[in-house]
Amino acid sequence: MTYAQWYEDSPIGRIYLTSNGTELTGLWFDTHQKYWKALEGDELVDLPVFDQTRAWLDTYFAGKDPGEIPPINLDRVSPFRRMVCEEMCRIGYGELTTYGEIAKALAKRTGKNASARAVGGGVGHNPISIIIPCHRVIGAGGNLTGYGGGMRRKIALLELEGFDMADFKIPTKGTAL
Repeated sequence: MTYAQWYEDSPIGRIYLTSNGTELTGLWFDTHQKYWKALEGDELVDLPVFDQTRAWLDTYFAGKDPGEIPPINLDRVSPFRRMVCEEMCRIGYGELTTYGEIAKALAKRTGKNASARAVGGGVGHNPISIIIPCHRVIGAGGNLTGYGGGMRRKIALLELEGFDMADFKIPTKGTAL
């Protein structure tokens, strides 16, 4: 059974949360996010993990490091995507990394080469946005290469964490928007 709840207090749009009952399994921006989780079959309830997630998000959107993340579950993602998510969880508040740096970390972990493009696919399918900070992953040379929730939201999240957008190359056309 999948349980769900809305987080309404986001400055960048409604957020839909899902849980297996004890752990967070999904966090999406309303219906405007790439790879959006459909609502069908989810039971809208309140759970302790949703309370923890709302508190985490409240702190985050207040411009502060929320610290330890709520309990999460990545059982529904492939082993490769799980490793990508684990690497993203190592990116601290107010820090950035690149797809290439994650690829190097995965190669070191597994002994197998991983391409930045493959990492990009894993980052793009992150089921728990913000908490697993895919917005902190950028392209080589400071390129903001895209965000499943839209470039406007990626920029807002980076600004919230204190980044100066003048330091980045922001796309004006293409699929990254």
